[in-house]
Amino acid sequence: MIVFESKQLIKLPSPMEASRHWRLREQRYRLIGEVCPHCETAIFPPRDICPDCGSEATTKKQFSGRGEVFSFTKVFDAPAGHEHNAPYTLALVRLEEGPMVTAQLTDLGDEPVEIGMPVEMVTRKLREDGERGMLIYGYKFRPLLVRQEGSIIRERG
Repeated sequence: MIVFESKQLIKLPSPMEASRHWRLREQRYRLIGEVCPHCETAIFPPRDICPDCGSEATTKKQFSGRGEVFSFTKVFDAPAGHEHNAPYTLALVRLEEGPMVTAQLTDLGDEPVEIGMPVEMVTRKLREDGERGMLIYGYKFRPLLVRQEGSIIRERG
């Protein structure tokens, strides 16, 4: 007989949670959305039906990941699972291709966030699912970096 003594309960991710993250991997890691073949509207996140014309929109589209800050706020009282990130900046980003994306801004340092600030998508850890559970990664946005003669600088809007 094996006896395990532990004062701590370890929560493992449910199979449903794992499969959900697997299904969303393209949109979370590669910013894959859709484009309507009828009216050419770019759609993110993917939703199969065009919000503009109501037609079927199942053509995949890889977004550039570049855009600009449309609006932003600082979150001090974070939702469950994100408390360790607080305070953090949450932004509404207008992608170059048109869709709006809500995401956390990262790699800001002391740089102030401004409306119109150019940003680019990066993949970062969003949260952990339990002490020994799954690490959940997804997109965040950082100020746009521009390479210039062997050095990297931040672009200002």
